[in-house]
Amino acid sequence: MAREFQRGHKAKISDLTAGTDLYVGVQISGPGLTFDISCFGLDADERLSDDRYFIFFNQPKSPEDSIQLLGAQSGDTESFRVRLDQIPSQIHKLSFTATIDGAGQMSQIAPGYLRIVAGGEEVARYSFDGSEFSTERAVMVGDLYLKDVWRFAAVGQGFDGGLDALLKNFGGEVAEEEPEAAPQQPAVPAQSQAPAFAPPPQTAAPAPSFGAPRAPAPAAAPVAGTTPPAPPAPTSPQTFTPPGQTFTPPGAPPAGQFAPPGAPAGQFTPPGAVAGQFAPPGTPGAFPGQAQPFGGGTQLAPVPPEANVRVVLTKYAEAPVGDRWTEQNTNLVRATLTKDAPILAKQGSMVAYQGDIDFAHKGSGLLGKLTGALTGQGMSLMRCTGNGEVFLADEASRVFVIRLQGEQIYTSAQGVLAFDESLETEVRRIEGAGLPGGGFFSMLFSGTGAVVVKTRGVPVVLPVGAATYVDGNAVIAWSAGAQAVTTTSLRLRRSGYARQTTEAVNLQFRGAPGNFVVVQPFEV
Repeated sequence: MAREFQRGHKAKISDLTAGTDLYVGVQISGPGLTFDISCFGLDADERLSDDRYFIFFNQPKSPEDSIQLLGAQSGDTESFRVRLDQIPSQIHKLSFTATIDGAGQMSQIAPGYLRIVAGGEEVARYSFDGSEFSTERAVMVGDLYLKDVWRFAAVGQGFDGGLDALLKNFGGEVAEEEPEAAPQQPAVPAQSQAPAFAPPPQTAAPAPSFGAPRAPAPAAAPVAGTTPPAPPAPTSPQTFTPPGQTFTPPGAPPAGQFAPPGAPAGQFTPPGAVAGQFAPPGTPGAFPGQAQPFGGGTQLAPVPPEANVRVVLTKYAEAPVGDRWTEQNTNLVRATLTKDAPILAKQGSMVAYQGDIDFAHKGSGLLGKLTGALTGQGMSLMRCTGNGEVFLADEASRVFVIRLQGEQIYTSAQGVLAFDESLETEVRRIEGAGLPGGGFFSMLFSGTGAVVVKTRGVPVVLPVGAATYVDGNAVIAWSAGAQAVTTTSLRLRRSGYARQTTEAVNLQFRGAPGNFVVVQPFEV
């Protein structure tokens, strides 16, 4: 049975399937709308540094065939074959996108989905519809990305521009129109017209046998006596090394002798650099006349003139507007406000704001003060109103947006960064003997809106089983259907934290299948 994803949910591919040969199908439609569905192969900086990995209707495969466009089949508007074990090392993310070709906006689309099929069995599905968007003309539907291992993320983020704007957003270039007038061609359907940046048309790759549950239609046979053109020879990929880490690709020489695949050991020359003057990743660039900043005798390669401030800071640019709540990065969230829809946020969490925004303190009331005195679960809130954008963060904690559609969720008050004022909130006490006040307090959110939670590190979502225990410091949120009770009977005592009252408190969760609890990797 396929695992259902909601926007923002992520999972390891290995948790979904043991296979690496995947079928990715996208179904999207709307009255009078035509869509271009593409896959962007991005590098570690989430840039399209090699346009051969922009897979769309006029470039249906990557050089080594690790990514292939298969066409419409098995009820999908467009489909792809992705062989994760053959993707080159410089590609860290595959972003699957859908853009409207012509007039229209994403709020007009009918219910659609992105699904992953492995071995003929659907293992993951992310569903969406037009109610999640407004005037956007494109949507980043989902990602396959490399973070230690390959993972899947249901993105569902709208984008104001069309395919050209999306291409520029990922760092690609849109070619200028040819100056000479082209001969008039017969009219073709809008979906088959290639934009100006498209390379020469290629023969579409046939659907492989691994495909979706129903077999695709057979591909057309090649013309007798012709030889299909060979794919362009791949160039040596550029390897990205994160700051503070050491990466040694397969077959590389020992440490200190870095060479990318295909390059002789010790003879690597980056683009624009003079042979023998390689600057290791993370080293500041030297301008002409500037001395080598570390012990070597050679100078660094000159910084190219196009590497100005604006270009360097592009990867830190403000994220495209999605819905009301947008995760700017892993530690910062942006709320788009209107006068009739205020939000409540942790006092002091405002990082920046744009527009006409008013901030006012909001007391938590007698019950909230009582709760804070007994358990430390109280929180001081500020009310944000007006028209504009507010950026929120808290001590570089990771932030996550949980969207409720007439649903309920419990949270620890200490884990809440902000939420829509339209949500109903209620303080609940979890009964337990031997605790100050006789229990452990939590917050219940109900209705339609969003709650932004913060965690120390990357959280884990655990299914609730017959006996699921969570440390009181680690619990962040849990489903409303899960029953939580306190217990102090720890099998492993941690006497080193005797001053922390919650360290000796476990929460036990019980519930029917489908319930969950979210924990953070944090100890006081």
